[in-house]
Amino acid sequence: MNRLNSITRVLKEYLRKLWTRVLIVGLLSLVALGIATLIESILPEGVNGRLQGAAVDRLLQIIANAMLAVTTFSLTVMVTVHRNTSSQFTPRAHLLIMEDSVTQNTLAAFIGTYVYALVAIVLRETGVFGDEKAMVLFWMTALVLCFVVWSLVRWVLHLQTFGSLLDTTRHVEDVTRTRFRERLDRPCLGANPLTQDVPQGAVALTAAQSGFVRGIVPEIMQNLSQDHDVQVYVTARLGDFVFLNAPLAWVDGEMDDDLAQDLQACINVGDVRSYDQDPRLGMIAMSEIGTKALSPGINDPGTAIDVISRIGRVLSNYKDEAETGQSPEFDRLYVPPMDPDLLLQDAFSAIGRDGAHIVEVQEMLQEVLGGLMDHPDAGLCRAAKRVAKELFERAGTQMTHSPDLDRLKRAVHRGVL
Repeated sequence: MNRLNSITRVLKEYLRKLWTRVLIVGLLSLVALGIATLIESILPEGVNGRLQGAAVDRLLQIIANAMLAVTTFSLTVMVTVHRNTSSQFTPRAHLLIMEDSVTQNTLAAFIGTYVYALVAIVLRETGVFGDEKAMVLFWMTALVLCFVVWSLVRWVLHLQTFGSLLDTTRHVEDVTRTRFRERLDRPCLGANPLTQDVPQGAVALTAAQSGFVRGIVPEIMQNLSQDHDVQVYVTARLGDFVFLNAPLAWVDGEMDDDLAQDLQACINVGDVRSYDQDPRLGMIAMSEIGTKALSPGINDPGTAIDVISRIGRVLSNYKDEAETGQSPEFDRLYVPPMDPDLLLQDAFSAIGRDGAHIVEVQEMLQEVLGGLMDHPDAGLCRAAKRVAKELFERAGTQMTHSPDLDRLKRAVHRGVL
């Protein structure tokens, strides 16, 4: 089961890459030609001869010419949207836009169809599909053409909102909520919650390079721990920046060089953070969108208010990973639970700082934090109260108009005042 989970995670990661989908659709185009050859071999000769080969040639030529132009246009649109998203909103959102499934599927469909047309033209020229065998190839090409039209219509409809502010914030919220729920459904990645100090005598597992902790593979770490009869305590949180030779984890037991290298390979350290196991990155991305909207050049408090509400919806699903009562899936592995203080700091600190003088933004912040202060989880309540108090004190030093401050006081939770 652990090996299956690891394979599934790797497959999902590769399926989010453009080149993987292009390769799959390209192979499917070759399979379609193979199916056409098979069907053609079992049809009566009289049926095959009812259609002239010139009709097939015209269709294939139209597809080959059109797909090259459409693919170039789609790539131009994709690159433009990626650059605009990175510059106007946040580079962190750009990482998600790059994995947009509709865009990737559309480009894969266009390129795969182009490959189909080129290979079919070659087969026609080499005599594999002669004029007496053009019937099946014609109808197969007609089906491919219908698939292209459907992909093109879907792409045009997607372009109506693709890369817009609303679409980007909604996309970031959906991904953050999904990763947040995945983490809470499998507390501490299936490991024991690391809430106490590491045992005395444990050996440090250090980082082989400087960078961000992008992900952890608990299934393989559990198997390695069982094989070597050790306990592994991962102290570096997902998203943390670690330096070369800084401790990533601690191993309680005998650790040789081979085990150290294998365990290091299970903790992915890279130059940028990943959304896969790190819900905090989604909080940061939404917060940066709201902060960018508050800049003097844009001056859009409405977007910041919208972002605050979206963050509040995500955080309302929070649960203490150490108090879920679930039995750990990986009993030899210990991982720190999510810290509500860090979550709220990532979510609200930047917006609260840059919008300290805007009463509408501060009102929304206090309303959302007030709602989180009534959350069933005591840890989240305490963290929300600390952040609400800090932001209220900051706003008090920035707002010079006393009616604005009085208006803000009416929105502050009673526990803060």
